[in-house]
Amino acid sequence: MTGAKSIEALSVVFTVGILAGSAVSAGAAGMLAAGLLPLLTLPVLMQGRLRRMADKPAIALILLSFLLLGFFCAVLRTLPVMESPSALQIFATGAADALRARIDALPFTSDTTAPLLKAFLTADRSGLTADTIGLFRASGASHLLALSGLHMGIIYLLFDKLMTPWGNSRAAGIIRLVLFGLGGGFFTLMTGASPSIVRAYLFILIGELLRVLHRPRKGSRVLCLALLVQLVLDPSVIRSVGFQLSYLAMAGIFILYPLLESWYPSSGRWDPFRRIWNGAALSISCQLFTAPLSWHYFHSFPRHFLLTNLTAIPLTTGLLSSAVLMLVLDAVHLCPAFLITLVDKLCSLLLWVLEVIATM
Repeated sequence: MTGAKSIEALSVVFTVGILAGSAVSAGAAGMLAAGLLPLLTLPVLMQGRLRRMADKPAIALILLSFLLLGFFCAVLRTLPVMESPSALQIFATGAADALRARIDALPFTSDTTAPLLKAFLTADRSGLTADTIGLFRASGASHLLALSGLHMGIIYLLFDKLMTPWGNSRAAGIIRLVLFGLGGGFFTLMTGASPSIVRAYLFILIGELLRVLHRPRKGSRVLCLALLVQLVLDPSVIRSVGFQLSYLAMAGIFILYPLLESWYPSSGRWDPFRRIWNGAALSISCQLFTAPLSWHYFHSFPRHFLLTNLTAIPLTTGLLSSAVLMLVLDAVHLCPAFLITLVDKLCSLLLWVLEVIATM
């Protein structure tokens, strides 16, 4: 019954069920959910017989159950509910406000630095001028402004570096899992829990859990499990453009990137040109998988995406790394002036690079 145990297969049929359920009108949701509930209990009630069944019928029944479960979750989500923010969400919102206030209080020389940092770290773009937003759009770097898995990934890399001295013992792994689970989860809430941020958080968290359990961490399976969990938590997210683009980009990384990367064989030593090719291959893989959907929604295609990603992403990585360090040191009143200047200059350099690309 390996086919039924494949997380890829289960996540795909569950997603199809979510899509079907999302297409149902809200008026029929209650009746459909009530009708599906008894059917969803059949695999539990029939588990003894299920074990004695031949592989193919048993696999089909399990896959059908996940299909119906996805449909059930989607139609149930369309029922009207009264939602109010939790205490944790209120606290996270307050923390985001405090972080924005701290960024505003720093003595930057450029007027664009503080608004850009607030956009990168708190998803607040209200301080950005129309010209700055247009610059990101014209250069094909809009994805940098939309808080996404890239930003969570950069923060995780910083976290991973800080945890390196702890070693690779099981105890260190558990500490890593707990710290990232709490810190990454709070950052996700603080920034508004966009679908792409949630996807990145779940992906990293599941990877850390598998590391602690000494289980294989195949990227595509971790992604499918993250997809399954995210859709269970919020079936309606499947309609989000950010959600769709985020998973398509990751699919490109796992399907196309290994092939493109292999075109430039490793020499066994540090090779700057191979690093450039790896970055280009990563960018091409994401762009090819997301381009059809981007064209469908936005009727545009970034002509200079390769140049933008090869220059702007490393700059953004350096900027965010420096900014996080600056804010941590500033919180304990130990931030040196040169670090504030560095962040200021990196912001200006990023905007200058995007301006050059936009005018090409």
